[in-house]
Amino acid sequence: ELTRVILILTKLYDFNLGSVTESSLWRSTDYGTTYEKLNDKVGLKTVLSYLYVSPTNKRKIMLLSDPEIESSILISSDEGATYQKYRLNFYIQSLLFHPKQEEWILAYSLDQKLYSSMDFGRKWQLMHERVTPNRFYWSVTGLDKEPDLVHMEARTADGHTHYLTCRIQECSETKRSGPFSRSIDVSSLVVQDEYIFIQIKLPKYSLPKDMHIISTDENQVFAAVQEWNQNDTYNLYISDTRGVYFTLALENVKSSRGLEGNIIIDLYEVAGIKGIFLANRKIDDQIKTFITYNKGRDWRLLQAPDTDVRGDPIVCQLPFCSLHLHLQLSENPYTSGSISSKETAPGLLVATGNIGSELSYTDVGVFISADGGNSWRQIFEEEYNVWFLDWGGALVAMKHTSVPIRHMWVSFDEGRSWSRYSFTSTPLFVDGSLVDPGIETQIMTVFGHFSLRSEWQLVKVDYKSVFSRRCNKDDYQTWHLHNQGEPCVMGERKIYKKRKPGAQCSLGRDYSKTVVSEPCVCGQGDFDDYGYERHSNNQCVPAFWFSPSSLSKDCSIGQSYLNSTGYRRIVSNNCTDGLREKYMAKMEKCPGKAPRGLHILTTDGKLVTEQGHNATFVILMEELDFGDGIAVSYANFSPVEDGIRHVYKSAGIFQVTAYAENSLGSDTAVLFLHVVCPVEHVHLSVPFVAIRNKDVNITAVVWPSQAGTLTYFWWFGNSTKPLITLESSISYIFAVEGMNTVTVQVAAGSTLIQDTKEIAVHEYFQSQLLSFSPNLDYHNPDIPEWRQDIGKVIKRALVTGIPDEQILVAVFPGLPTSAELFILPHKNTTERRKSSEADLEQVVEIVFNALNQNLVQFELKPGVEVIVYVTQLTLAPLVDSSTGHSSSAMLMLLSVVFVGLAVFLVYKFKRRPSTGLPPQTQCSESSPRAQKSSCDLLQQMCLSHRPEMGTLCAH
Repeated sequence: ELTRVILILTKLYDFNLGSVTESSLWRSTDYGTTYEKLNDKVGLKTVLSYLYVSPTNKRKIMLLSDPEIESSILISSDEGATYQKYRLNFYIQSLLFHPKQEEWILAYSLDQKLYSSMDFGRKWQLMHERVTPNRFYWSVTGLDKEPDLVHMEARTADGHTHYLTCRIQECSETKRSGPFSRSIDVSSLVVQDEYIFIQIKLPKYSLPKDMHIISTDENQVFAAVQEWNQNDTYNLYISDTRGVYFTLALENVKSSRGLEGNIIIDLYEVAGIKGIFLANRKIDDQIKTFITYNKGRDWRLLQAPDTDVRGDPIVCQLPFCSLHLHLQLSENPYTSGSISSKETAPGLLVATGNIGSELSYTDVGVFISADGGNSWRQIFEEEYNVWFLDWGGALVAMKHTSVPIRHMWVSFDEGRSWSRYSFTSTPLFVDGSLVDPGIETQIMTVFGHFSLRSEWQLVKVDYKSVFSRRCNKDDYQTWHLHNQGEPCVMGERKIYKKRKPGAQCSLGRDYSKTVVSEPCVCGQGDFDDYGYERHSNNQCVPAFWFSPSSLSKDCSIGQSYLNSTGYRRIVSNNCTDGLREKYMAKMEKCPGKAPRGLHILTTDGKLVTEQGHNATFVILMEELDFGDGIAVSYANFSPVEDGIRHVYKSAGIFQVTAYAENSLGSDTAVLFLHVVCPVEHVHLSVPFVAIRNKDVNITAVVWPSQAGTLTYFWWFGNSTKPLITLESSISYIFAVEGMNTVTVQVAAGSTLIQDTKEIAVHEYFQSQLLSFSPNLDYHNPDIPEWRQDIGKVIKRALVTGIPDEQILVAVFPGLPTSAELFILPHKNTTERRKSSEADLEQVVEIVFNALNQNLVQFELKPGVEVIVYVTQLTLAPLVDSSTGHSSSAMLMLLSVVFVGLAVFLVYKFKRRPSTGLPPQTQCSESSPRAQKSSCDLLQQMCLSHRPEMGTLCAH
């Protein structure tokens, strides 16, 4: 229905405050002749920011308030005559109207939340948070079952970006679905026509740097792809009708960035005629314009005009010189842009450009083609905005300039001649023009201002008087669409009709453009195939990535399939006969196929699972070997929907193999699965004292012991980078005397635990095993904290007068209670080696005399006196790094004692007296055996080293 209402929203921007301070809403009911100011109807203090018109019902208007002042919307159902105001609890950034349902709207808020309304904005409901800007879409009519379905890209709680769908009234956490289970790249979701595009993260260089969907017309995808070696160009690819296989159509198409940072590809689809595209291509650092008439199969340069605007001849010889055009559409809806064409005027193109060896940005003019880009004429020597009037039958031009103007130009003969009209008595700074190309009243509205500080001026230009009458059959002529003389374009011979140049009659709504459309005989130019490339001998050969022998997935023995010849009719091409039979795909019987492309993965996508839990595999296969001696065979795997489950009873790394075979061949897929048992504790087994610059063995004892493959991270001293091993032991040389810190972290699956110990490092020292009166065993809870306390008590009980830092007592775990006494050199005595060794001997003699005379004792609790004895062994030799003897006796003893650590580790965390064996867990079935073997090993090593030590393990 034709409406005569115009709504205009103006805003006053205060440069001092940096914000909009006032707005005015204007309404005209006579298509711009008079305007009424509606500020009192929307609220005198209300500052408006945006005006929306429902695309399905032009009577419904929505106004948004300025979010910096308030959050509200104003709704009109009578073409903007009256309004109702509704407060909002969020701030709207943009709206998306449903393409069919006039009451349904999506609103995107400033804090990235998506809301929905089913009553044209009166009530809103939150759908999802953390939605990516401009990546939400209404359902696709004819494809989605529910018209209220919404496609959206959003960040979920895990921080990854996902593609989600839900219905606007059913979008709770449980109602949302993820049509694609994996996370996707940010800002990659595109829903267009019958396609949904997403991009997923893959290893670097396996995907292009950037990709834009240009067109999905007739199910065929035009995609602009930026390869890793490109910066300001894109390669243009075109797909088959399924959007699966893509073939390179044109390399190095120019790209640029728009005002809002968006990528603009220099590719233009000519309106009104299928298959014609213009593109600006970079060749040897020069930008040149190319045209195709068969949807990207063949491209050629544009033939320059023979004469300039004054009629003087132009010398321009292809391929060294040609016509080049600017192909950017205007981001401002009130200017014409650098190129334009209309569905209502097929074959008519107007563009800004230049003649020469490459595209220029300085020496430009305006050119026109009336035959679909075959021949061109220059109509202006400077930049002009050009609009189409009267269904494209007339042209209006206005100079594109920063100075004020008062004239516009009108042409009724496709730009051959122009009539000048004054549209204002005072020159006007023109900011834009509102033109409806299909309006029957031939009206345009020009807006601007007389000076930089003046108010807006609106000028209504009515061309009705110029069109004196309706066109009749004598006012039309025909023209043939062609491609450089070739009469068949996209397999058809087409004849159009248009108004004769100079006839000042109006076309009217019932104007029909096409007179004749008949198919042509098929030639080579009508064929192309996806997966094939045309080489220099003009033959189609498979692209390097394409295997012609790859048959359809649905093809099975006994059925038939279409086997390509390397040629296929271009999409929308309507040619018949000729080479069609020769080039068309041939129906052939499906041969048998050997299994190929076998894949195996876990349902959660992880390569680690816990021992004793179900590991579920998803695979297409005939046999699955779990790697631990168990295999499962399937004659037909398709009915198994939930995958194959298997429980691993032991930890380790298992090679899971899927194997498929038939009489024609076989295929194998392999997955390495880490089966782990979560580690609970780790104890760092280190000697209490170590010799400087000599190897020290350090061991991490993990509980439970059968935890599978573990990774150990070792830190020594103040190091910031760890040593990483798969072994639980490591050898290390300490170069600095004093107390050195050792930390180990153990990683198993997602579990990470650690332990830290200190080692006293010296050039030399002496040590002696200690034992205690039996009453201490009765009170021994066998926990680390108690042993540390007893060590401190023994140090205090020793003879006074010896510096505290020279004595170190380490109480061993287990029963009977035993300990080792370390006598260390005095601090800062390394330089006086011989004298300090003598000093150390004196300290040893004092301490041992006291021990042998039973002078060292302490009170554990009232009435419980504990005596400290020297274990009846030969005194350990003086240990140093220069003499010929070694410290193997002492170090071996330490290592033997620490073998039993796995037995007592559990008490470190439970702080209770020992009850013998540690509690059993699902990960250890051999704890008693481990305890017995530890004691056996201790006894065996003690006996082999010192006969007197037999009593140490006798208990």
